[in-house]
Amino acid sequence: MVNARTYPLWRELAMSEDLPKEALKTVIEALCTPATAPNGFDSQADRWREEALKAALPALLARTSAKRLRGRLLVHGDEKLLAALAAEGTVTVDDVPAILRHRRLWAGLISGLARHPGQVEAAVALLPRLADHEVEQVVRDWDPDQYTRPEGAAPAPPVPQALFDAVLEASLAPLAAYLLHPEPEEGWEAVSAYGKDWSLELGGRSAWAMLARCPERWEELVAHPTLGSVVQHLLLDQAEIHAAEEARTRAAVYLPGDEVPGEGLPAEEPAPALSEDLLRACLPALCLPELADLPNPQVTARRTLHHIARRVETNPRLAGLAAEQLHAAADAAVVRGELLHVTEKQESDYEFDGRVRRLAEDLALLSANPDHLAGACAQLAALDQPAVVSPAPSRTLVRVIPDSHPADHDRPALLLERHSEHRRAAALAVLAANPRTPHTAATDALHALHPAELAWIAEKIEGPAWFLEAAAAVPAPQDEDDGVLRLLSDDDLAQHPDPVAVLQSWLDSPAAEEILARSEIYRALVKSRHHTLEHLRQLPADEVLARHEPEVVLNILLEHCGRSTGRWEALAAAMTFEYNDTKVTFGELLDSLDGTSATT
Repeated sequence: MVNARTYPLWRELAMSEDLPKEALKTVIEALCTPATAPNGFDSQADRWREEALKAALPALLARTSAKRLRGRLLVHGDEKLLAALAAEGTVTVDDVPAILRHRRLWAGLISGLARHPGQVEAAVALLPRLADHEVEQVVRDWDPDQYTRPEGAAPAPPVPQALFDAVLEASLAPLAAYLLHPEPEEGWEAVSAYGKDWSLELGGRSAWAMLARCPERWEELVAHPTLGSVVQHLLLDQAEIHAAEEARTRAAVYLPGDEVPGEGLPAEEPAPALSEDLLRACLPALCLPELADLPNPQVTARRTLHHIARRVETNPRLAGLAAEQLHAAADAAVVRGELLHVTEKQESDYEFDGRVRRLAEDLALLSANPDHLAGACAQLAALDQPAVVSPAPSRTLVRVIPDSHPADHDRPALLLERHSEHRRAAALAVLAANPRTPHTAATDALHALHPAELAWIAEKIEGPAWFLEAAAAVPAPQDEDDGVLRLLSDDDLAQHPDPVAVLQSWLDSPAAEEILARSEIYRALVKSRHHTLEHLRQLPADEVLARHEPEVVLNILLEHCGRSTGRWEALAAAMTFEYNDTKVTFGELLDSLDGTSATT
């Protein structure tokens, strides 16, 4: 048993160049044997031993050739140290079996081994043992000291071409296999709607990261017999986005003499990442033909259409290069998925409006079918009206007012944008900009819009003249103003002959049915000094009990429960429920306490 206080000495012996070969085995055994004490294992001493062994490990491995002794040492190295020793050449491919007996393979070890020309082939042979998402890290981690290397130190050698090619192919292969057999796995239908989105499979972050490193080979790779379709999909989805991100990054860099980032850079638009010839070479993948026959077309056809639309938005030249192909794909998606079939909105379907708006925007971009474009207009017209609320003045309410006049914040068009409720009008305007959209379909839809949406079109849209004229000509209902529910401050309510009736009109307003507006109405009502118990009884219990100052209902509960132990116990029991789920109103909660036996 080695004395714990001698571990520093053993460490110095291990690192000494004068240590004779005959002493190596003894030193290794001393540093690799767990520390013990007369009463058993000594954890503190063993930590000292591990620290001494870690410091001496590079020197011991450099001088030890016996497999058994090297195996003893390798088990004590962490991933970072072993990868560094592999890059130095101290750890070789011959050590890999001993390392993998105790840990799984990692990318850094392969990178370190491949630094040496004689080991590149063996390093490539190890790639299949990595998980798909880890393969790209072999190239990414090639130079771990890139940002910490001392000035004047030798740079890392370039990545061997054989290793780069193998990592590139291994990164693209999973997507190629998916495109050959895109059928969902068993249980796919039971997963959430987000998880069922096949387009997530085409993200290919590792694949794109490798592809982005070799733009000079894109023309060659799009014609690859097995990987060409994957490359085409990735270039259509990622190339222009990546180029725009790089341009933004360059614009944020300070140059000598700049007062603001990017001031010295030219202002012209960057050149497209894909040449026209390369873009044409990607057209076979444009409309996702591999995914045309997926099950559940009501979902997959809609998402296919949206994926194609995003590609056209990213690569606007596609609208001219592949117009007929895009029109045919849009028609096929609408027919196969029955996307214009009118369905009832379910109460729990919070994505319904977004799906309708997204479909309208996608068809406006891709379709040339007047019937389909007219159907999209009709779907927009059938959506629920927005709830436009002007909040009560408050010292804590922060508004960003882009105009110079403070009163402008109350414009209906600006209020409509507070909760992004202008998106239906924006989608209709995009449809109207498509020359194939029937004018009557768009003008009919205008008559179904909220007055604030019409005001937004007049103020924000620079669309076709006929559309703007039609929007301006829509008559306002005689019994309505601009359609905005304006919440008043308590001082303004005090000037009204019946403030109680005004508060009740807020609760009766259609705006109280919309979740964001409803919360604002409830908050203003509870904070108002003009509210009555009858007002509070109509609110959800959690709005009264949990989300506002407790003193609002303190006296109500004290008076209602009084000295009844049973009522107080029932109140405590009732307040354990999630009122958001049970939809209990404050009035229902109080009434439930009335049935409790009044034990005083």
